[in-house]
Amino acid sequence: MRLSSSLSLSRRALVPFVAGVALLTTAVSAAADTAEACGSVITAPLAPRAAADEPCPSTDPVVCRIRVMPMDEKVEAQRTRMRYHGLLEDMHRTEADMRAAGATEEEIARELVDMRNQAKEITRAGMTREEVRVLEERNIAKYGNPLGPTADQLHAKYGSWEKVTDASMRTSYAVDRELSLAYRPCPV
Repeated sequence: MRLSSSLSLSRRALVPFVAGVALLTTAVSAAADTAEACGSVITAPLAPRAAADEPCPSTDPVVCRIRVMPMDEKVEAQRTRMRYHGLLEDMHRTEADMRAAGATEEEIARELVDMRNQAKEITRAGMTREEVRVLEERNIAKYGNPLGPTADQLHAKYGSWEKVTDASMRTSYAVDRELSLAYRPCPV
């Protein structure tokens, strides 16, 4: 009789304890997930391949190309985009370091535009010739340069080096969305 009484008491004490540990673990895990939700974040499963004859809802040829990719190519495109986001993180750290060292807004902007163009070259090395061709044609048509705008073109467009710095670290929301990604800069 005493043994069953003792087991019952142990269960009553143990259940709240286990529940408390489970809640605490969940809260710590959620806090860690929130703290780590920066950089390249997968937002959803990749969409299935669209039919080639289906009209593309985007004006961006890169988005239209991604929509009709077979799933294995889409997965690789997503990985490539995530590497590109990682290079953007390097740019954020460089900006912080340059500011701490007393660099001017123009120096920072020029360095970051150069880094962005290098990042494009690095990520394009892992792409097919067709994918690179589409990107370069778009940039040549828009900027006269296969890698995109120069620091001086961006300064002429935005009118300040601070805005050039901001623009150099942006990513295409449309391309990211098509690849089920979001880019969230990490704290520096």
